Amino acid sequence: MLKPLRIFLADLTYDTITLSTDVFPLNIGYIASYAKSQFDAQIDITLFKYIPKLELALKNNPPDIIGFSNYVWCKRIDKELSKLFLKMNPNGIVVWGGPNFPLDLPSQKFFLKENSIIDFYVPLEGEVGFSNIIEKSLEIENRSELRTKIQNLSIPGCINTNLFELQQIPIPGNRIKQLDEIPSPYSTGLLDEFFDGRLAPMLQTNRGCPFSCTFCADGSDLVRKINSFSNNRVKNDLEYIAKHVPSEMHSMHISDLNFGMYTKDIEVCKIIKNIQNEYKYPKYVKVTSGKNKKDQIIEAIKILGSSTFMAMSVQSMNQDVLSNIKRDNISSDHLVALGPTLKNEGLHTMSDVILGLPGETYETHLQTIKDLVDADIDWIDVWTLMLIDGSELNTPQEKEKWGLKTKFRIIPRDFTKLTDGKVVVEIEEVGIGSNTLSFDEYLELRLFALILRVTKSGTIFEPILKFLRENNFSVFNFLHEIFQNTHLASTNLQKLFTQFRDNTIGELWDSPEEIEKNYQDDVQYQKLLDEKEGQNLIYYYHALVISNHMSDWIEFVIDAATKMLSQETKNNIQILEQFNSVSNYCRGIGHNVLGDDRMKTEPEFLFKYDIIEWLASGTSSSLSNFKNFKNLKLKFKLSDEQYSLVEDNFSVFGKSVSGRSQVIKVVPESKLWRYAEKS
Repeated sequence: MLKPLRIFLADLTYDTITLSTDVFPLNIGYIASYAKSQFDAQIDITLFKYIPKLELALKNNPPDIIGFSNYVWCKRIDKELSKLFLKMNPNGIVVWGGPNFPLDLPSQKFFLKENSIIDFYVPLEGEVGFSNIIEKSLEIENRSELRTKIQNLSIPGCINTNLFELQQIPIPGNRIKQLDEIPSPYSTGLLDEFFDGRLAPMLQTNRGCPFSCTFCADGSDLVRKINSFSNNRVKNDLEYIAKHVPSEMHSMHISDLNFGMYTKDIEVCKIIKNIQNEYKYPKYVKVTSGKNKKDQIIEAIKILGSSTFMAMSVQSMNQDVLSNIKRDNISSDHLVALGPTLKNEGLHTMSDVILGLPGETYETHLQTIKDLVDADIDWIDVWTLMLIDGSELNTPQEKEKWGLKTKFRIIPRDFTKLTDGKVVVEIEEVGIGSNTLSFDEYLELRLFALILRVTKSGTIFEPILKFLRENNFSVFNFLHEIFQNTHLASTNLQKLFTQFRDNTIGELWDSPEEIEKNYQDDVQYQKLLDEKEGQNLIYYYHALVISNHMSDWIEFVIDAATKMLSQETKNNIQILEQFNSVSNYCRGIGHNVLGDDRMKTEPEFLFKYDIIEWLASGTSSSLSNFKNFKNLKLKFKLSDEQYSLVEDNFSVFGKSVSGRSQVIKVVPESKLWRYAEKS
């Protein structure tokens, strides 16, 4: 009797300086649970998330089949460990799968030639295709002949890389319509080892996307139809997660591409809320909100309250640009117009914008930012355009059509040195200009993105921005004024701005080969370890400001606002007096929120106006209505819960600047800053 077919499945994350992708390997969990339901004791499957653990396992006892999830952030480590696998087991089978596969024939052939080590590629959803590979493998009794015999087989749901000399490589349709057919990788125990206090549980309630965005690998017609798990299945998984998650883990991710847009999502939110009430988990739910059906999305988000936010991923507000990227069926303007309503409901909002989309200009990009700021969106994240395999935009025709100018850079924090000394770095191709946007304009707009990230980021400067709105000042004009006057900032901040610009230029390379060659040198690799290179610059500098330069930044913003108020109100004493209270409130809540001694430093200020009540009043009341009968002393504190929340995440991500940038991402923004207490 044959021994069980041994299988390794890997969805890898880097953790060289901090944990990069911090979620459970749910994708390979589904593939494993489906395969186990089909073949039971005939197979033995082990799942991997961490690179060193897989490297060691391959050297000690390699399997018969290895499968890798292929995304832009793990493609190169997949390739290196595929090589190691075949070195240790030349008769084994290498399988890759996932959406990171080119759409056009020349690029497909180049991809397969560049990664000739792959035996089979399973595109789209992996359960059926991978199980078909297992089925054929089990028919081969002599495991020493496994690779040679299976290499020439055509297997449904898979691309055989040895048979790709066709007019067009077929992308097989292998989707499961009734997702409950896939047993839960949670309740079957397949994911138990990943409740390690580092990884956040991930949940999926449906698959597919009805939109055709050309920059996205999920814009394909092949995944247009939405297939769902039942709510009973979702409920059981949530209860399992809540019972097993360690106390130091507070967040959970929902991987749906358009959460809240479907009727069943309302019930899912109710289930999550009940879990939160019973288990005090999750405190933070990360979702990607739907792009249409705004009223329903609001209803869903309202149920979860402050534990999540509504993500209005508009990418651009310019209709021509939206048409260029096949996104003109998304009502961005209607969605964004809900910003003030959402704020009045006590809900948080954020929006993603992509810099460098086809047809976007310097002026239209700024107009998009202005529209979002005018709608009072809490957070605005500006991303550099990525050219992703599997997206329509990353085809030669589209690049030529829009005159896209591209460079290459390291994907933030995604690098490691293997035990044989080989340095592996993940690399992305990014847009840094087009026939409508110059590189110099790209550089300027990147700096504006940093200023937005720090200054228009929810709680910390909201009192100042609210006061400006109340006195009929344009918040966008104020932010733009800061952007144009960085030379008025402190010496430390001016150095930071210069360094940011230099790093924005320095992170760009002409080819992946140059990057790979450069970091094989120990001196150059040390720059990655020292966090001098290889970071998400916006997030890195945001964390750097909060950790080391927050008081400077607060004073820079206060000075800019004071100047604007003085000029436009002709030094109106009452307005400047009111603004003094607003300024001190910002100084208080932003004081030393990440320092080791943060619980020992509690600043106090005297206030002529009740800022707390004014902020709670929404947009209906003027600060002039909240004058105190006598000066009120406020002490600015951090609660034990806030302290523990940050410390628990420090234990996961570390206290380096990169680690802090990750902590800032996962800690609910309202929990990061100090609160005011009357003393």
